[in-house]
Amino acid sequence: MPTSRVRVATGMELAYETFGAPQDPAVVLVMGLGTQMLAWPDRLCEDLAERGLHVVRFDNRDVGESTHLEGVRAPKLVDLVTRRKRPPYTVDDMADDCAGLVDALGLRDVHLVGASLGGYIAQTVALRHEEKLASLTLFMTSTGSRRVGQPDPRLLSRLVKGRSASSREEAVDAVLDTFRVIGSKGYALDEEHLRDLAGRSWDRGYDRQGYYRQLAAAVAQRDRTARLRRLRLPTLVVHGLADPLVRPSGGLAVAEAVPGARFVGFAGMGHDLPSALWGEFADLIAGNVQRALAADVAV
Repeated sequence: MPTSRVRVATGMELAYETFGAPQDPAVVLVMGLGTQMLAWPDRLCEDLAERGLHVVRFDNRDVGESTHLEGVRAPKLVDLVTRRKRPPYTVDDMADDCAGLVDALGLRDVHLVGASLGGYIAQTVALRHEEKLASLTLFMTSTGSRRVGQPDPRLLSRLVKGRSASSREEAVDAVLDTFRVIGSKGYALDEEHLRDLAGRSWDRGYDRQGYYRQLAAAVAQRDRTARLRRLRLPTLVVHGLADPLVRPSGGLAVAEAVPGARFVGFAGMGHDLPSALWGEFADLIAGNVQRALAADVAV
């Protein structure tokens, strides 16, 4: 799949890829912390295109082939948690990147799909640029409140340590180790897929400091709960009921906050997109798009 690049209003150059026909309803996929657009599997993107959707996936700032803020160091986590220092950028800034991509590509009435940090970004796009969107689908995400969706504290040091790879082989091993911890216990680990994803991600651009800058933005995010109650978008929230990184209380809180939102939980699913569920995920995303289109016709 050929990769294109476009400079958006925030000054970032974003790398993106598309699937399907441009005249079909646009679905924009936003990926999570330190993770490239490749983590939206090709097969899932192709399944969505086969369902009559125009799919756009892209690299957030600081990952893959998009702009990296080289030379800008992220503050230490303790300084962020105690609010002694501000992050180099915020989730709001990353949301404006995404909205800028929508504008630069000439997209309208976008169906936005976000996973993990990508879900924080997608919610923030909806809150800051609701007029650009037609629906919202959120995977394994939370409201930004520190009362819900908090990770198992035993995971944090292990995940940070996994970002210190110095070779392609180490990076692949680190990804496998990470998903053995946070991945779905109820589904087989697709080791071949993860090895391919990790290797290609290394080849496209490994940036440890970029990961920490994104992490700083995630840690410093504001609680969106009250603002989410004002959204009027058809919203679907999908969450693994065995997610140890963003616990299900986070997704449930989002679904409770957004008027009319639907929650779908998968038993045995952790903080990943298990290959056994790709077809169901495509059905769920396409179903929420159809829900939005039907509501638009009714109006």
